[in-house]
Amino acid sequence: MNTADVTITIDGRAVTVVRGISVAAALINDGMHTFRSSVTATSRGPLCGMGVCYECRLEIDEVAHRRACLVTVTDGQRINTGQRPRQ
Repeated sequence: MNTADVTITIDGRAVTVVRGISVAAALINDGMHTFRSSVTATSRGPLCGMGVCYECRLEIDEVAHRRACLVTVTDGQRINTGQRPRQ
């Protein structure tokens, strides 16, 4: 980890990411393309990348329905997608 990196927690798993990117970019860089499931169990993830579509909503630091494409990562940030944790 260099000084330009921060550590965030995604579904209970610590991940080191580049400081200054969006939460959506951090998750995509980590290989996650499904951020949540709709009420009908349809996979959802970023579509527009600018906060218009609301498809990237997830829980960030215990606040529900935050748009991941509009939130910049911060050190110690906790992201909960509600998805099953990866091994």
